[in-house]
Amino acid sequence: QVRAVESGGGLVQAGGSLRLSCAVSGIVFRVNAMGWYRQTPGKQRDLVASITGSGSTNYADSVKGRFTISRDNAKNTVYLQMDNMKPEDTADYYCNAVLPPSSYGRVKWGQGTQVTVSS
Repeated sequence: QVRAVESGGGLVQAGGSLRLSCAVSGIVFRVNAMGWYRQTPGKQRDLVASITGSGSTNYADSVKGRFTISRDNAKNTVYLQMDNMKPEDTADYYCNAVLPPSSYGRVKWGQGTQVTVSS
């Protein structure tokens, strides 16, 4: 299973930017599609961005055009650049392999990184 260490969260004003990083171990990183997920209290965890091993990306409609996912296969690290942030982006952010939602409760997650966007 993926072992992930997320970092880079914090408090930012609406319209601002943050860059999240996730150091990954426990898998053959370069061949796995990786994703950034976010969760707010009482809500389900949602996949907001994903990237294949070869660099193809996909985004949730809510972040399309504002967030950019990237990866460095030499460093086993995945990034999430968040620009023009909105209060509704406030959440705990996690990275993991791209997973079916039915498996979210059965896999290991990192500690996440908290993002707060003030209006």
